Amino acid sequence: MELLNEIWQTARRNKLRTTLTGFAVAWGIFMLIVLLGAGNGLINANLKQSDRFLSSSMMVFGGWTSKAYQGLQEGRDIRLHERDMEITATEFKKNVDAVGAQYSTGAVISLGQQYISTTISGVYPNHTQINKVKMMEGRFINDIDIRESRKVLVLSNKQAQELMAAPTNLPPKGEAASAKSLPPVGRLVGAFVNVGSFAFKVVGIYKENENGRAEAFGSYTAIKRIYGANTDDAGRIEFTFHGLPTEEANEAFERDYRHRLNAEHQAHPDDEDAIWLWNRFTQNLQMEKGIGIIRTALWIIGLFTLLSGIVGVSNIMLITVKERTHEFGIRKAIGARPWSILRLIIVESVIITTFFGYIGMVLGVAANEYMDATLGHETIDTGLFKATMFLDPTVGLDVCFEATMVMIIAGTIAGLIPAYKASRIRPIEALRAE
Repeated sequence: MELLNEIWQTARRNKLRTTLTGFAVAWGIFMLIVLLGAGNGLINANLKQSDRFLSSSMMVFGGWTSKAYQGLQEGRDIRLHERDMEITATEFKKNVDAVGAQYSTGAVISLGQQYISTTISGVYPNHTQINKVKMMEGRFINDIDIRESRKVLVLSNKQAQELMAAPTNLPPKGEAASAKSLPPVGRLVGAFVNVGSFAFKVVGIYKENENGRAEAFGSYTAIKRIYGANTDDAGRIEFTFHGLPTEEANEAFERDYRHRLNAEHQAHPDDEDAIWLWNRFTQNLQMEKGIGIIRTALWIIGLFTLLSGIVGVSNIMLITVKERTHEFGIRKAIGARPWSILRLIIVESVIITTFFGYIGMVLGVAANEYMDATLGHETIDTGLFKATMFLDPTVGLDVCFEATMVMIIAGTIAGLIPAYKASRIRPIEALRAE
């Protein structure tokens, strides 16, 4: 207690010096935690978005030609046909697994007096695998629905809740006796709803993503027959693939695939705008590279920031010891041993660095929580889905404690070297020091 009281009295007599030392420590740790937290927030948001889709999957969209070819002008609208699906499944079966398509249209779904205006997408069964649709009740579109063009519907849980506000046309009690044990939205499975002037049977309820774009799903053949019977537009193609483990292999596949579809639509073989490919595998590879670069850059910047704090602490400790050389001479003159002087400097350095390091750590964590509460709830609309740009900007406690320990050790070493010299100096020489 006597040692702590002495350190406290010294700090009170040298408020400016103590404040500058503490600020250097707190600022270095604060900036390191904030920088790493902000970087983790961006990285976590991107990882969450990439996890929405199967990595070994690809979507194909029609675009606009950017090059003239065979007497045809640029700027032509390219629409995918069912023939393109056949080409994908047969000519590229070495790498392509299940081939499907998605045809979307706007529609009004009603149940009694309740209705919702939404997008209905006709899809194949592989859509739930590619886009990781999580079913809550019932089932998704199956092969029989496609083969028989069944008018079936899969709704999101939020869409079902809106329609359940007026539970008419639900299955009679005798047909849905087990429905009492299901969540409210589960009671809608088996009911018929109106899609425009057509009656569709609800066969499943899926969990809507928090930042997703809600849509209802039907069988591709039924939706295409009802809403796209007079057009050759097949919508967009989607398929899973295998045997393309590297970025080079994917690029070679994309090049051959694009050349083939371009030829089918009389577009220039090298026209990348005529057919647009969204390859989730190469996207993930590029994202991993980007994340690696971001992590490295953040650590470099953070370490340099921490280094600036270490330099500040070191300089202040050097000055502190030099200023107290006269004091150390008096201590030695009245019988103080060298170790007692060393211990005083070490303990003082550890206490000040630890105290202000903890303050910097707490402020850094608070800043990250503030970022999460503000930026973490903002989304942007990409056109296909809503994306969160900032998510969970946290830093592990191990990083916080390690940064604090680095500061403590650096401050201790910085004060230990001159303190050792001061403890070895002869009292008469120390007393002469200014």
